[in-house]
Amino acid sequence: MSFDEEWSAARAAAGSNAAMRLNQAPAPAPGGGGADLALHQDQIGAIGSEAYELHTRLQTDGKHAATATTEAAGALTREGFASGAALLKANTVWEGQVKTLVAACATISNGLNYSVSSHAKDEQQLHADFTASAIDTYLK
Repeated sequence: MSFDEEWSAARAAAGSNAAMRLNQAPAPAPGGGGADLALHQDQIGAIGSEAYELHTRLQTDGKHAATATTEAAGALTREGFASGAALLKANTVWEGQVKTLVAACATISNGLNYSVSSHAKDEQQLHADFTASAIDTYLK
């Protein structure tokens, strides 16, 4: 069997097996009561701490080979090797990716820190509002 015949047979088989499939979430349970996403303050704090630690480490560890790589790329280029330019380009791309990752870690850490402090302020305000209202007398 030639390649063209085999390719035609494979395309025909694939076309006959094609069907539409829709992805969807499962239907909610009757009456609700399903578990919602829950995230506790200590979990948020732990994730924020890990993001900050990763941010700090990436700032130094992500750049530890930059000088040696640049020197190697220069030496290869001076000796007439095309791989010198390729190595320099790879290093430039790497540095850009590290900067993007460092910025993402900072965004995550700062966002979670803001969420924790904002939630604490909201809780304090709610507590103050309830203790100052008439509802407080009924809850005691």
